[in-house]
Amino acid sequence: MKKIQSALISVFNKDKLEKICHLLSKNNIKIYSTGGTYDFISKLGIKSEKVEDLTSYPSILKGRVKTLHPKVFGGILKTNSRSDIEDSRKYDIPDIDLVIVDLYPFEETIKNSNDHDEIIEKIDIGGVSLIRAAAKNYENTVCICSPSQYEKLTEVLNNNCSTDISLRKRLAVEAFNKSSVYDSKIFSYLNESNDSIELRYGENPHQKGRFIGSFNECFEQINGKEISYNNLLDIDSSINLLRDLLSDKAIFLIHKHNNPCGVAIRDSLTEAYNDSLASDNISAFGGILTTNKIVDENTANQINKLFFEILIAPDFENGALKVLKSKKNRILIKLKKLPNESIQRRTCLNGELEQDFDNKTETFEDFKVVTNISPDKNNTDDLVLASIIAKHTKSNCIIITKNQQLIGSGMGQVSRIDALNQAINKSKKFGFNLDGASLASDAFFPFSDCVEISFKNGIKSIIQPGGSLRDIDSIEFCNQNKMSMMFSGIRHFKH
Repeated sequence: MKKIQSALISVFNKDKLEKICHLLSKNNIKIYSTGGTYDFISKLGIKSEKVEDLTSYPSILKGRVKTLHPKVFGGILKTNSRSDIEDSRKYDIPDIDLVIVDLYPFEETIKNSNDHDEIIEKIDIGGVSLIRAAAKNYENTVCICSPSQYEKLTEVLNNNCSTDISLRKRLAVEAFNKSSVYDSKIFSYLNESNDSIELRYGENPHQKGRFIGSFNECFEQINGKEISYNNLLDIDSSINLLRDLLSDKAIFLIHKHNNPCGVAIRDSLTEAYNDSLASDNISAFGGILTTNKIVDENTANQINKLFFEILIAPDFENGALKVLKSKKNRILIKLKKLPNESIQRRTCLNGELEQDFDNKTETFEDFKVVTNISPDKNNTDDLVLASIIAKHTKSNCIIITKNQQLIGSGMGQVSRIDALNQAINKSKKFGFNLDGASLASDAFFPFSDCVEISFKNGIKSIIQPGGSLRDIDSIEFCNQNKMSMMFSGIRHFKH
C-alpha cells in the first residue's frame, strides 16, 4: 500500500471537484494547482500552491504552457531508486503521488464548431503529458483522468489515503486508453482536415453529418446532387461486395439500406443489369447501382427506366452519359480504384470498437464436402456466389442463388428460420423457381430445421460455416434426401 501525500490538480471540468478538494485538505495532502483550478480551490477556502511558484516560471502563451517543467514532471515520474532520490534533492523536486487532470474538450469542440483555430486550440498538450507521466509511473503515482473516477478516489481518501498496486495499474490502463482515444480524434481531424465533406445531414435530417476521409482518391463524382450520409454507407457496402466478386464477366449490384437486393454475373453488362434488377425490382427503387464494367449506351437506356440514387462504374461511354445525365440530381460516380481498408472502426458506448477488416473470401477449394453427394458444377459456382453475398448481408441472413444470380435473401433477422422463410418467400414473390438452387447461411445451423425447410422448397445445395454441436443432424438429413452440403469453416457475421 502507498499513501498519498501530495497532489497536482489541473482540470478543465470542475464538476464534482469540490468534495475531492475538501477530502484532500482534511487529510493534510499538499495540493499544487494551476490557473483556473487554483482560483476554484482558493474560493473553497482551501490552501494550495501555484505551479508557477513551484517552477518559478509564469504561465505563458495564454496559458498553453503551465506545467511543462522538470520540477512538475520530475515529481510525478520520481521512483524510489537512489539516483532519482539524489536528483530530487539536488534540484529541489517535490514528491507528487496523485495527479488529477482532465483534457480540453476537443471532440465536443469539433461537434459544436467549424472554426479551425478554435478546434486546434482545444488540442491538449500539458494535460495529456501529465496523464501519461502519472500512468507510466503507476507503481508510485495515482492517475485520475476523469470525474467518473472521483468516486473511487473518494473511497481511497476516506480509507487512510492508501492505494494498492492493482488499483494504480487499473487507473493507468484507463488513462492510456483515454489518451489513445483522444489522440485518435485529433489524428482523424488533422489527417483529413483538407478532404472533409460537410453533408446535408446525418442519417436523419435532425442530425449533423460529415465525411472525413479521402473520397476523391478512389471516386470521381461526375453528375448529380451532393452525396448524403446514407449514400456513403450504401456505397461502402456495395464497393466491399464488388471487391470480393471481381470477375472478368460483367457484375451488376443493386444495394438498398446497406444490403444487396440485386446481384447477377453475366457475359454482357445489359444482361447483368436486367437480371440483377429481376432479383428484386421493388427494392431496387431508389437504390445504389454498381458495376465493374464501362457503362455502354444500350445498358444506360435500360438503367434510365429505373429511379435510382447512384450509379458507380469504372467509366461511361459518351452516349451513356448523355442518357444518364438527363436527370440532373442523379449521382454518377467513376470508380478510379478500390479503397484499401485494413481497419474498421465504430463508436461504442463512450469509446470505440476497432477490428481488422474482414478480408477473408472463400473459394470453392476452401469448402469441405460433408455429405455423400458433392455439388455439381452449376451449384459449385452458385455456392461461392451465395457465400460471398452472405458475407456482405446483415446478420442473421440467408442467401439463395441460381445460375449466378441472387434470387432470394433474408437479412437482419433475430431468427435464422425467419431469415430463411423471408428469402424463400421473396424468391417466390419474384417468380423464381427454387428447384436446384443453392443456399448460404452466414452462421451454422444449430438444428436441422433450416435444412428441412430448404429441401421442401427444392433447394439442392447448401454452404454454411459448420461448427454446431448438432451438425450431424443436418448432414444426415441431406444424405437421406440427396442434398449436398459444404462447410466453409469461416463465419461472416455482419452487425
